[in-house]
Amino acid sequence: MWFRRDLRIADNAAFYQALHAARRVYCVFVFDTSILDPLHPNGPAADRRVEFIHRAVQQLAQRLSAAGGGLVVLHGVAATEIPRLAEQLAVDAVFTNRDYEPDAIARDAQVGDALSRQGRQFHTFKDSVIFEHDEIRTASDTPFSVFTPYKNAWLKKLTPFFHKAYPVEQYLRALARAPGIETVLSLDALGFLPSNIADLRLGDGEAGGQQLLDEFLPRIDAYGTARDFPAIKGPSYLSVHLRFGTVSIRQLVRVAWQRSEARSAEPENGAAVWLSELIWRDFYQTILREHPRVTTESFRAEYDAIVWEDDMTAFLAWCEGRTGYPLVDAAMAQINRTGYMHNRLRMVTASFLTKDLGIDWRWGERYFARHLNDYDLAANNGGWQWAASTGCDAQPYFRIFNPVTQSERFDPEGKFIRRYLPQLERLSGKEIHAPWLLSGERQREAGCVVGIDYPAPLVDHAEARVKTLARYGKVKRTANAA
Repeated sequence: MWFRRDLRIADNAAFYQALHAARRVYCVFVFDTSILDPLHPNGPAADRRVEFIHRAVQQLAQRLSAAGGGLVVLHGVAATEIPRLAEQLAVDAVFTNRDYEPDAIARDAQVGDALSRQGRQFHTFKDSVIFEHDEIRTASDTPFSVFTPYKNAWLKKLTPFFHKAYPVEQYLRALARAPGIETVLSLDALGFLPSNIADLRLGDGEAGGQQLLDEFLPRIDAYGTARDFPAIKGPSYLSVHLRFGTVSIRQLVRVAWQRSEARSAEPENGAAVWLSELIWRDFYQTILREHPRVTTESFRAEYDAIVWEDDMTAFLAWCEGRTGYPLVDAAMAQINRTGYMHNRLRMVTASFLTKDLGIDWRWGERYFARHLNDYDLAANNGGWQWAASTGCDAQPYFRIFNPVTQSERFDPEGKFIRRYLPQLERLSGKEIHAPWLLSGERQREAGCVVGIDYPAPLVDHAEARVKTLARYGKVKRTANAA
């Protein structure tokens, strides 16, 4: 059993199939150097995601050992290490759960070919989504590219069968040990330094995912409203656990679906909203699988003709939280310090980069890819293209978030802003959203003189909006003329 982005024992599709099919099952995880080495080209570095995985692997090894098995942990190129280990252990087959990213698909094809040459089988299973790309189709048997009809088809197809848990625990007696080669490498041995992941209270591994879910359930009914306000505890905070499979998507969908059905007559049905967010995950995985070109190109090809601003100074100011717009800067401080960004703020910061600064969405997508603990290629790409209006079912190009009104609406008292921008803490809830509008006397009194204690706005939002409408409008007119 080759564990990857499914670092749990419970309700694990491939693990169940392996245990059910075989008399002896060896378990393996590979710290893949083809993925890890580019993360620290200049020597040892801290990386929250690597440390999250490392902690999850440690817990997985302990749980497997307690069940009578063990975990082989390797450090190398997975495409080479898996066939080599399969030969060393003389196994008949390798079982794993599918990964839908283009590089992962290519890697698995390479592994499958190598195993086939050895006379071994390679079995892959659906685990990280409820429905794969070919399971939800339009009436004309084509993939959906608009979310709402996709969601309706998804919900229509959903039955308890699709979110039923795999009874892994009944078959753990098939676990086997691989004496002499089972070890969990230290973080240092992998070339990484400790990060601040422990301070973020994400929880470790499978146990941490279950704890966060338990903490979320009492708040789930209010999710539909609470999720938009970054200063309050509204989200589930389970995204990083979903990303690395320390929690099962089937369990989350089962909880959301059952609760939403029970509350179907209620005006506030937070579980239904949360279920919709989980469906977005499947949708973006489908888009990536059906249209892998989106990793480098706009889904709506006409928007690749946009002439973006090549302004590295403005981009760095955005990266470092120096735009002069408090909500944007506080959000960037959050991702830089914690690796997390509230979903509402992901939309606000992405809109600001692409439509206030006029900078290519791909620059922002890459920045988030480097910093987000829950980075997922499909979701990150989908979110950025949505904000930039270049993607499937994206917001219209003329919908441009106003960073001040977003701040006033979703952080009305400035609590979130003060948490990350203490230089603004003496401003009132009304003043904090646009400090440049205050008189010089008031700025000095509050200790936040714009241009000295806090940056002046990089751009005027109203002027930037006019430029953005012209930038997109030109492309639309050219496309329509063609």
